Amino acid sequence: MNQKNQWAPLIIAILLGTCIGLATLLIQEKKKVAENSYAAPVEKAAPSVVNIYTQVSPKNTPLQDNPLNNPTHPQTINLGSGVIVSADGFILTNHHVIQNAQRIVVGLHDDRQIEAKLIGSDPSTDLAVLKITVPNLTPIKLGRSSLVSVGDKTLAIGNPFGIGQTVTSGIISAKGRNSIGLNTYENFIQTDAAINPGNSGGALINLQGELIGISSAIYSSSGGSQGIGFATPIDDAVQVMRDLIKRGRVVRAYLGMDAKKITSTLAKSLALPVDHGLIVSEITKESPADKAGIQIGDIIVKINNATSDNPFKTRNLIASMKPGTTISLLGYRGRQSYQANIKLETQPTMQSIDY
Repeated sequence: MNQKNQWAPLIIAILLGTCIGLATLLIQEKKKVAENSYAAPVEKAAPSVVNIYTQVSPKNTPLQDNPLNNPTHPQTINLGSGVIVSADGFILTNHHVIQNAQRIVVGLHDDRQIEAKLIGSDPSTDLAVLKITVPNLTPIKLGRSSLVSVGDKTLAIGNPFGIGQTVTSGIISAKGRNSIGLNTYENFIQTDAAINPGNSGGALINLQGELIGISSAIYSSSGGSQGIGFATPIDDAVQVMRDLIKRGRVVRAYLGMDAKKITSTLAKSLALPVDHGLIVSEITKESPADKAGIQIGDIIVKINNATSDNPFKTRNLIASMKPGTTISLLGYRGRQSYQANIKLETQPTMQSIDY
C-alpha cells in the first residue's frame, strides 16, 4: 500500500504534464491558423460593406417600382460599392459611382435593398455620402490612415463586376500618391490587393477590421486588376464627409494660381536665381493671388516658412485651410526676393485653377 502511495504523485505529475502539453499544442495550432487566416477582420468589416446600384434613365422616363428590374423602359444599371460609417445610416462611396444617377439602391449584407438619398458629393476627391434610414445597421470601425505603413497587410472588400461581395488581400504598396491625374486633390494609398470595376467605393481595411481607405481606382491597361489600386485615405475621407453632411458641399480655401515644380534643368535653362520651388504659370483674375500682386513667372519658395517645391502637396495644403486664413508667402521676381501676406478666400464651386 505504501508503495502505491509513493507512485501516485509521479503519475499525477505525468498526467498533468501531458494535459499542459496538449493544451499548449492546441493553443499554438489555433494561433497558427489565425495567423494564416483573414477571417476575423473580414467578419468584423464585411457587414458594413454594401453594394450600390444606380439607375440612369432617359429624360422624363419613369422608373418602375422594382429598383433592379425595369424591362419596359431602357435604362442603365451601374454597379459599385459603399461603406456604412454610422449607425444612423451614412454611407461613404465614390462620386463616380453615383454620378448622374436618378435612383440609388443600396444592397445590404443581409440581402435587404433600400433606396438611398444622396447627401452630397465632391468630384475633386471623388467622394460622396449617401443616407439610408433602416434599423439594425452595422457601421464599420474607423481606423487611422495616418498610422498605416508601407508593407502593412491589407484587405479590399467590394462588389467587383456585380458578382457579389468579394475579399482580396495584399499590402500597402505606397502612400501619398498625388500625381496620378484622377482627381484634383490626390493623396492616394496604393495597394496590390486586387481592385476591379465594381470595387469602387468599397472598403480597404487593416487586419483589425478597421477602415483605412475607400477604394477608388485601378491603374490598368486591360481594365482589370494588375496589382496597382488606389484608395482615398480614411482621414481625408472623413473630413470631406463631415463637410458634405453639414453643408452639402466641401468648403475649401484657394489662392488662385497654378504653378509648376522647378527642376535643376529648368533652373539652368531659364537662368533662375534658385534651383527649387514653384514657378507660377497662371493667375486667376480677382483671386487672392491676383489681389496680392503675384505674377506669372514669380518663384514661390516658401509658404508659412515651409519649403514649397511640390505643386500637389501645396495645392492640398491650401485647400485644407479655412477661407479667411492669412498665409505668408516667400518668393522671387527676377533676382529680387519678396514676402507677401495673402488672405485666402473660399474656392468657387467650379474653380479650375489648382490652388
